[in-house]
This record gives sequence, structure tokens and C-alpha cells, in this order.
Amino acid sequence: MTGPRTSVDRLGRLLNLVPYLIARPGILVSEAAADLGISDKQLREDLELLWVCGLPGYGPGDLIDMALDGDRITISHDAGIDRPLKLTPDEALALVVALRMLAETPGTGNRDVIERALAKIESAAGDLADAPVAVKLPANAEKLDQVRAAVEGGHALRMTYYTAARDETTERVVDPMRVLMVGGRAYLEAWCRRAEATRMFRVDRIDAFTELDEPSAPPPSAAPQDVSDGVFKPTPDLPLMTLRVGRHSRWITEYYPVEEVRRDGAEWVVTMRITDLGWAQRLLLGLGPDVTVIGPPELLERIRRQATAALDQYSSPAR
Repeated sequence: MTGPRTSVDRLGRLLNLVPYLIARPGILVSEAAADLGISDKQLREDLELLWVCGLPGYGPGDLIDMALDGDRITISHDAGIDRPLKLTPDEALALVVALRMLAETPGTGNRDVIERALAKIESAAGDLADAPVAVKLPANAEKLDQVRAAVEGGHALRMTYYTAARDETTERVVDPMRVLMVGGRAYLEAWCRRAEATRMFRVDRIDAFTELDEPSAPPPSAAPQDVSDGVFKPTPDLPLMTLRVGRHSRWITEYYPVEEVRRDGAEWVVTMRITDLGWAQRLLLGLGPDVTVIGPPELLERIRRQATAALDQYSSPAR
């Protein structure tokens, strides 16, 4: 039997573990583990973590205390964890504001669940929930509303779109499929008649669009993409870029998917897949001397030519 796979699962189990054990003093480790659906080893690891949990101050009387007599567990001090959680005024207001923003964000799923949770917290917060707080929606919220309305209308769209990878603006007709949020950004997923394939279009890069009279009609092969791991999914057939990265540019390893990060003294050697050499060229020139390109050779040559052309401009006499 295996334990939960995420830290969120473990947190939920730990919050329930103390009241469970208080109600069953002297319970066997094996019996408790079976009830909780985890292994004996996982339960013992949870108990070791509970030893250092408790109330702020973390001194005698603040931490959870228990007795582990052989294979039997008894909680001797619960540190108040068996009592319902009470939010401070600031915590309650923060939750109300966050839920209001989430409920008003276009493209958010399970809106009814959010609204039910918001209603419960507002009821518990009382007059505090009516405090005048300005909730600002994400950038491009108005455009997102318009795109979402067009998708719900079920019509094809003619749109002008900026493709950052190629640094170009194109006009295309698409058959919308859905609007979704991935990584904090809004996307229109649609069948692109120009590419004859399903594409993800960032809403903030749609410069303009017109709703056509004809209905949206994606072909049967236009299946929604799996975006659980993000929009960009590197594949082995894409070019592999290798960089030597200084301290000030390490942020790229968090912003872009990378295949490997290896320390080499004070620098990092980073490898990542790229879809377009032109995009990589613009990115690296913008990073400046903090990043050195190791490969591929064609990218090195492109950057060398552009850098040489820029230097030639400085050496040319002014007119």
C-alpha cells in the first residue's frame, strides 16, 4: 500500500491525524495505518513530523506531544489542532479578495464551487467582507471577455496575431474550440485553417479579430491539447540549445522548460529545446554577456553575424 503522492495530500492527512489519534488512544501503528490507507513507514514519518508541529512560540507546551510505546500511539497534548481553524480578520479579508478575483476572471472553471466557498467565508467574516476593496482583473481582461463571447457564439474568427517566436504578425481564420488559462495566461485553442492544425493562441497577442458569419467547424481530428504540463512540450526532434549562464540570467531555467542544468564553477550549463532559431537569437542577444552560447553551431553563426553587423554600424563614419 502506498501513501499519497503530493504534499497537499499529506497536509490534509496530518490535519486529520491528531483528532483521529485523540479519539483512539493507544491504537496500534499498523491499525492506524490501515485505517488511513498508508504504510506503517509513512505513518511513522508523519508522526516524526508532528513532533515539531504546534503553535507559534514553539516552546514547551506549544508543540504537539505524544507517546509511542512500542507499536502503540497516544496523543498527550494536541496543541489546539483538534479545534476548528479561526481566521484572523486580515486572513479572512485576503481570502475574500482572492476568491472574488478568481470568480470574476474569465475562463475560470468550477465557478459554482468558487462562489459557494466565497459565500461561506463572507458569511463567517460578517461586516468585514463588505470592506471597500478594489479588485483588479488580470491584464487584457476586456479582450478576454470579447474572445470568450465570440467562442460561445460558435462562429469562426478572422484575426490578426503576433507570433513572438518568428517576430511576425499574420492574419488567419480560425475555428475556435475553447478558451483556457494556463500558467496565469489566457489562450484561445482553435483549428487554424492556415496551418491546418490545432493551435494555441495567447489572447494578449491577438491584435484584432472579427467574428465571421460562418459557424466554427473544427474537423473531427481537432482534439483539445493536454496542457497539464504547460503549453510548450519539448520533443526530441526539436533543436537542442546549450548555454553557459551567469548568475543574473538563471531565471530562464524557471521561465522556460529546460532539459538539464549542470553547475560549472560559478556558472550553469543549461540545455533546452527550442522551436525557432530566430526566437532564440533575439532572446540571447537581449540577455547580453551574462549568457554564452555553446550550441547549436547555426545559432552561434546567426548571433555572430548580427553582432558583427551591429559593431560595423558603430565603426561607420557618421553622416
